[in-house]
Parts: sequence; structure tokens; C-alpha cells
Amino acid sequence: MTILLFLLAYLIGSFPTALLVGKFLYNIDIREHGSHNPGATNTLRVLGKKAAIFVLLVDVGKGVLAASLPALFHIGVEPLFTGLIAVVGHCFPIFAGFRGGKAIATTAGVLLVSNIWMFFVAYFSFVFIIYLTKYVFYGSLSVGVSLLIYSFFTPGQGHELIFSLFLLLLIFLHRSNINNYIHKKEPKINDKHLKDDRIPPKNKAI
Repeated sequence: MTILLFLLAYLIGSFPTALLVGKFLYNIDIREHGSHNPGATNTLRVLGKKAAIFVLLVDVGKGVLAASLPALFHIGVEPLFTGLIAVVGHCFPIFAGFRGGKAIATTAGVLLVSNIWMFFVAYFSFVFIIYLTKYVFYGSLSVGVSLLIYSFFTPGQGHELIFSLFLLLLIFLHRSNINNYIHKKEPKINDKHLKDDRIPPKNKAI
């Protein structure tokens, strides 16, 4: 039953929100625009606020639902585990050729259910680092760093290995951002040129 629960969590995470919004409402593959990432940040960059808010809420909801599965099915599995399986599904979705997002929104949903203090620590770091650096990918990486540090200050839970692997996953997912940053091509959130990636209204279905 536990394996089926993990499979269900993965399938929930695999729901390709940004890809479907781009395809059915804007007639585009969002992975071919902006940063090429099918997540809320690139949705904001390419499709605007309304689409980005919808994608963000659904992607967070995927994490919430996946982390709630053990309680819903009365199975003794830690919510963090089923939630992180959904995060893997979000990043490598079977419904989208294993080309998914970069974990941040779905992870937020997981932490909201599994450990609210982890959520506050990780996403305070996320917002604060972006405020300081103006780079979203720095904020995203700080989520992994803060969760790993948090795990060292909460001994006995056995999360050190999990969050070490999670941080490595974030580094892998953001490798293109890191490469762009090294070559001075990574845009800041206040870069005026980002508006050039916005799909013109005449090409939108809504």
C-alpha cells in the first residue's frame, strides 16, 4: 500500500500546470519561452500575473495534497516523504516528457502540511535572499540550504540525508541559471528586458 501511495503522490506532482495553462489558454509551450521552465516564475515572465497566480496555487496545492495522503488513507507514512515524492513528480513529470519545474512551489505546499516551521524558515530565506540579490535562483537554492541547516538543529528526525539530496536536486535543476550567472546572462527580477518575453495580448486565448 505504501508503494501505491508513493505512486499516487508522484502522479499528483506530475500534473503539468504551467504547461497546460500555456497550451490550452495561450496556445504556446511555455518551455519554449522565457527561461524555458514550466513553473510559476516563468509563467509570470511570459504570461502575466493572472496565469502565474493560478499556476502557483495549483503547484502549491499539489504539494499540500501529496503530503496529506498518509492522513487521508490512514497510512503510517511521514507526510514529508509522500510530499517530496510529489516534488520529484513536479520536476520530472511523466505527463510532460519528464521536463518539469524547479520544485519551489510544490515544496512550499509539502512543508505547509508536514512542518510549518520548516516552511517559515525556508520561505523567509527565499524571499530575503531574492530581496538582497534580486536573483530568483539564489532564493530557490537558499530553500535547500536553509532546510539542510534546519535539519542539523533538529536531531533525531533523520532528515539530514534527505535535505542534502534535496539541495543537490535544486543545484541540478538550476544548473542553467548558475551557468547563465557565471556568464553574466542571468536576469535579475527587476531586469527591464524581461518584459520582452511577454507573449503579446493578440496571441493569447484569454
